[in-house]
Amino acid sequence: MPADLLLGSVVLLGASVQWLTGMGFALVAVPALVLLLGPGDGVALANCAAGVICLAGLTSGWHLVRLRAMVPLILASACTVPLGTWFSNHLPEPVLLITMGALVTAAVLVIMRGIRVPSLGGLKGALGAGAAGGFMNASAGLGGPPVSLYAVNAGWTIREFVPNALFYGVLVNIFSVATNGVPRLSGGTWAAAVAGLTGGAIIGRALSGRVPEHRARMLVLLLALTGGISTLFKGALGV
Repeated sequence: MPADLLLGSVVLLGASVQWLTGMGFALVAVPALVLLLGPGDGVALANCAAGVICLAGLTSGWHLVRLRAMVPLILASACTVPLGTWFSNHLPEPVLLITMGALVTAAVLVIMRGIRVPSLGGLKGALGAGAAGGFMNASAGLGGPPVSLYAVNAGWTIREFVPNALFYGVLVNIFSVATNGVPRLSGGTWAAAVAGLTGGAIIGRALSGRVPEHRARMLVLLLALTGGISTLFKGALGV
């Protein structure tokens, strides 16, 4: 019961910041879920939860999705998701924890710096972002940061980015669940995760507009950075 309560709290926090800021579920929740459930089930649960959140968020913005622009991102991710699953299934757990911690930490630092490389905004950039996103989503539950980097360099506005990122999130998480499988959890753990998702949606929507966006995003990134470093440290101790 205490473990289920902790897991539900992690999902609640991740879902709250996702609904509040439009980003952050995986960055905040994945490190803690991996520490609680292990890399396999932790990433699989993150894939399921992130897919549900993206689908719910897309219901009001699906008409803004730029399907033509999303095709190379989706096709590239479909090619690399199996590779990410293979990678996570064949590495020793300490090495996998180090890799996940490093990916989370690097993703946060890239987002904080808002790196701009004009060449990343074209077709090659889309293919690269999709490929990296598919691999990272299946192996570490982190498909969003490469797409965010692509959007910044392609000059997308927030209004353009959010529905397309949600659309990408739905599909890449479907691909990831198809290859990683559904996490093997008890009924109580599933109930805690569902309660966390529901509560997070309620809290995030209630706080939306009341908390300055830049402060909320900075909180998300700091929480994610802490989680990434913690996961990296635990993996290093287990080597």
